[in-house]
Amino acid sequence: MTTRAQTLTSVLQAALGDKLVSIDAALGEVTAVVKAGELLAAAATLRDAPGLKFEQLTDVCGMDYSEYGDNAWTGARFAVVYHLLSITHNWRLRLRVFATDDELPIVDSVVGIWPSANWYEREAFDLYGIVFEGHPDLRRILTDYGFVGHPFRKDFPVSGTVEMRYDPDQQRVIYQPVTIEPREITPRVWREENYGDVEPEK
Repeated sequence: MTTRAQTLTSVLQAALGDKLVSIDAALGEVTAVVKAGELLAAAATLRDAPGLKFEQLTDVCGMDYSEYGDNAWTGARFAVVYHLLSITHNWRLRLRVFATDDELPIVDSVVGIWPSANWYEREAFDLYGIVFEGHPDLRRILTDYGFVGHPFRKDFPVSGTVEMRYDPDQQRVIYQPVTIEPREITPRVWREENYGDVEPEK
């Protein structure tokens, strides 16, 4: 008996063809990886093909694969993941595309295909530094205007690089280097010798 995930996988392979890098169905979920240069064509096909009809984009998120899997990752560092919903066929799809340049990750914007991607792409730009080419208004959305760096990158320091405070002498908010010393806090685990043991009944 063919499962829904297997059916969707077959339809995707037929519709996307050589645009696909890989496709995987696990735990009832389908993940398709497409080539960076084919993203817009693949997205239009996913939205418009009668057998697919992914009319709705529900989420976009950035990914930083450095230090992934105990540093065993050998592929591109940055990816963008799109979560799609087909209301017509009641299917969900995870679509992934990897940026080809780790130093300046660039991916095409899909705002022209799914307008709901607008603020999601701004968030991925703000937090990961992924540039979405063709985005109508690509600027930070969560961090402060003067913020330097991208805080969800794995090489971004946990304590940040600057802090802001109100300076009573200057009567304004100022930025300054972080004044706390970086440290790693590892919680100590306390265990009782006989914790959980049941006293025998007398």
